[in-house]
Amino acid sequence: MTNVAETNGTVNFDQTLTDTRAVWREAVSAVAERAKATLPECNGRVDKAVALVLNGDVDMLGDGTARVASQSNGQTVYHIVNGHCDCRDYEKAPEQWCKHRLAHALYKRAYPLAKAKWDAASTGQATPVSTPAPAPDVPVAPLPEAPASVNVHLELAGRQVQLTLRDSDEGRLLQRLDAVLQRFPLVVKPTDTQAPAAEGWCRKHGVPMRQNHKDGRSWWSHKTADGWCKGK
Repeated sequence: MTNVAETNGTVNFDQTLTDTRAVWREAVSAVAERAKATLPECNGRVDKAVALVLNGDVDMLGDGTARVASQSNGQTVYHIVNGHCDCRDYEKAPEQWCKHRLAHALYKRAYPLAKAKWDAASTGQATPVSTPAPAPDVPVAPLPEAPASVNVHLELAGRQVQLTLRDSDEGRLLQRLDAVLQRFPLVVKPTDTQAPAAEGWCRKHGVPMRQNHKDGRSWWSHKTADGWCKGK
């Protein structure tokens, strides 16, 4: 949409075109910055994609596909269909983000931003404050797997939890694991399947007992805060 400004009855087409181009450049720049942050390895390709968009070399088609002109050969046109480009750089580019596919994505994301400002200006409304457009339809790359990792099961506040430690250095990871194990010593709980305790050892409290003799009887016991325990 092109806005026509009037000054003292004279239509100022030059000012209108200048303002329209400024809005378009601002929108493309905002989307490009987000794309660079998402795909830092493609920054050079993003800059070339910006040039393609601003030079009018992206032809958006009604079916969601696009034709993008070659920068090196003005007679060559590449087709963007379902995220695929038929240029030679497509297979070599990181995640297949060649400059032509990036140009298509930049245009698709920048146009709604610019149109919102153009529409607001045409109705005399204040331009709404908008956040930068989301990055081009770039899949979020998963976090890289850590070279070294270890899982350890701990008891915290009476609950069994699993702690995962990750590091880029195995030696440092083992030091961190040792520090964690020192903070949370192993708690051994007696179970019915445990082997019988050695004679003179209280399995219930984990302490040695004393053998007592009286009236021809013998037994093992030890004193606790609640009285005498025979280990049973």
